[in-house]
Amino acid sequence: MHVDHLLRLDRLDLSLVWGDGALLGQEISGVTATDLEDPTRFLQPGEVVLSGLVWWTPSGSAAKTDRFVSALRQTGTVALLAGEETHGHVPGELVAACRRHRVPLIAVPPHTSFRAITEAVYLRQWGELNRHPADHHALPENVRLDLDRALEHRATAGQLLDRAFAHLGTPACHLLTAAGRTVARTGDTTGLPAREAIRALGGARGTTLRIDAEGTDFDTWYLHLPEEGQVPPRVLQEIAELLGRHRRREDRSRAERGPAAARLLDVIGTSRVDPGRLQRALASCGLADRPSYTVVSAALEPEGNADAVAALTEALRHLPSPLFVVAPGDDDAATAVLANGDDTTRATTERLREIAHLIQSCRPASTWRVGLSEPVAATALNTALTQARYALAGTRTAAPSSPQVARLRDLDGLEMLLAGVPGPVREVYRETVLGPLTRAGRGSGAMLLETLEVFLAHDGSWTRTAEALHVHVNTVHYRVERIETLTGRDLSRLDDRVDLRAALLSR
Repeated sequence: MHVDHLLRLDRLDLSLVWGDGALLGQEISGVTATDLEDPTRFLQPGEVVLSGLVWWTPSGSAAKTDRFVSALRQTGTVALLAGEETHGHVPGELVAACRRHRVPLIAVPPHTSFRAITEAVYLRQWGELNRHPADHHALPENVRLDLDRALEHRATAGQLLDRAFAHLGTPACHLLTAAGRTVARTGDTTGLPAREAIRALGGARGTTLRIDAEGTDFDTWYLHLPEEGQVPPRVLQEIAELLGRHRRREDRSRAERGPAAARLLDVIGTSRVDPGRLQRALASCGLADRPSYTVVSAALEPEGNADAVAALTEALRHLPSPLFVVAPGDDDAATAVLANGDDTTRATTERLREIAHLIQSCRPASTWRVGLSEPVAATALNTALTQARYALAGTRTAAPSSPQVARLRDLDGLEMLLAGVPGPVREVYRETVLGPLTRAGRGSGAMLLETLEVFLAHDGSWTRTAEALHVHVNTVHYRVERIETLTGRDLSRLDDRVDLRAALLSR
């Protein structure tokens, strides 16, 4: 793989800042990420260097920049890939130094991760190796036969890992999802907390290989070895292919269970649930005869049902010993029925709040929201479904960019309560109560609405409302009288104030 091949990968969205044709034709031997001021001892000839430019500051000396680029040149670096996220651009000082030392400079936009670049390089290299295979498999024949038999007998991912790496002394290896969940690990390898796993996948240390299967941004599998050079690339590739076969089999099994989950959702979605039909639906999902259940409703915005199902499924798999089914729900949301274990719903909610940030980190441009019901008996699952959907709707009052997880009892304010009311109902209520103000005349409608909002926000204080609006207090009296006349409400009465406040929140 050559430097200019990276620039041709549209999915990376890289842009050339400086470099001529001869330099861009250099072959890439590997990737190193660093933000050390002097990275000399960590670099190898032929590598591309990824740097977030944390070491560079506008007030720093030009000599520091020159030392950094000079180190790249001396160690045989074939290109510097500079991240734009830290400073918003590639500094001109760095461009001049790269031109001076003849080191190609490529800009990495904030939305492109260093992990994606590293993965692109190594996948291309392994792909080139695969197009020119050796006369025999890299894995020993006895190991391959053993792994094929284990796969046929439905061995777990952990068992496959142990068998695949046993002849190499069982090096430390993790099978991780993009959201940081550990699917399996070899032998006595120390477990990785989810946040640490995500950092490991995006870091410069170790070797990471994507498992080729139909994963999503949330549950794609990655084979990660903390130490480099312990396993030959072709051996690692063959192990990854085996795990890909295992993953595809799992995905097929899960797809076969999908209709049963959809039937359960249909059953509990009715106003009056047939007990016999409900028990059959729960049994077909492996959820029968549990003491209590929680319904979870989740939305991934602006995406639709398929991605919402994948995100919720991955999130629930982070829970200890989860037993659940997930299916597409209404309004582009995913819905899960979760059999409660020893954890309380509150503990589940708190755990999901931690997991929410892991899920959203997989797709930062989206917003993930979750609503949970209270724990219920099987016969009340239809009520729990309504609770979960209402709790989900209540989370939409939060900032669009932050993930939100709420139980029904978290809906402790009028605004959150109204968020669960269907949009068409809110629209009719708003028009009924505030319609006379919006039709009050050109310009005055907006003025009266603003006055009403400020008046209610200041607890009906004439003086503070006048100060906030920068008008005379008599003007406030006149406008409030006008509002009362048009709406038929008396703003000295609590009930009427609540009516008007609810209408304002329904906008």
